[in-house]
Amino acid sequence: AQYSPATRELLRVMMEETKLTRFQRRYLMDCVKRGDTLPLQCYPTSCKEPAPAFSPAVCQPSRLSAKPHLRPAKVCQAGDAYTREKFKPQARRDLEKEKRRLQNILATGKDVVDCNVKQTLVQTKEEEIPEPDRFEELVNEVQERKEFLAEMEALGQGKKYQSIVLTEISQKMREMEIIDKKRSEEMREIMTKDFPGG
Repeated sequence: AQYSPATRELLRVMMEETKLTRFQRRYLMDCVKRGDTLPLQCYPTSCKEPAPAFSPAVCQPSRLSAKPHLRPAKVCQAGDAYTREKFKPQARRDLEKEKRRLQNILATGKDVVDCNVKQTLVQTKEEEIPEPDRFEELVNEVQERKEFLAEMEALGQGKKYQSIVLTEISQKMREMEIIDKKRSEEMREIMTKDFPGG
C-alpha cells in the first residue's frame, strides 16, 4: 500500500507535535516508505519491546486495587477516635421550685407564680442595659479575625482566607479611626466650653 503525499505530510506534522525521538521518526517514516502498516507502539531505542530488567511489579507504578484497604479494628481503637468526653449533667432548673409549683397546681388547681420571679423581671426591665461600646466591639472583632487567620495558617489554609480577613480587618480599623476622630472632636468641644480662654 502506498501512502498519499497528504497522509505523509499529516504523519510528519503529527510526529513533530508528539515530540517523538529521532529513532521513532525514522522508524515510522521507513514504514511509510515501504507501505507497511504503522506499528501500535514504537519504543524509544529499538523496535522491539525492551526486556524488563526488574520484575514488572517493581517497575510499574503501583495501582490502586479495587478492594479498599481497611484498617483493623485494633488500630482504629488505639487512636483517639473512640474516646468520648464524660457526660457531666448540670441542673438546668430548680427542682425544689418545680416541686412546690406542682404541689400548688395539684392543691389549688392554679399555677401560682412566685412573687420573686415577677419582681426580678420588673427590675431587669427597669434597669437600662448600657449600650455596648462600638469601639470595644471593633477591637474584639479584629482580634477574632486575627485568631481565625492564625488558626487557618496552622491548618495550611492561610492563603485561602488571608486576603478576605485582612480586608475585613482594614475595614474595622477604618471604622475605629472614624470613632476615635469623633471622640477626640467631642472632647475638644467639651474642653473649649469648659475653658473658653483656650
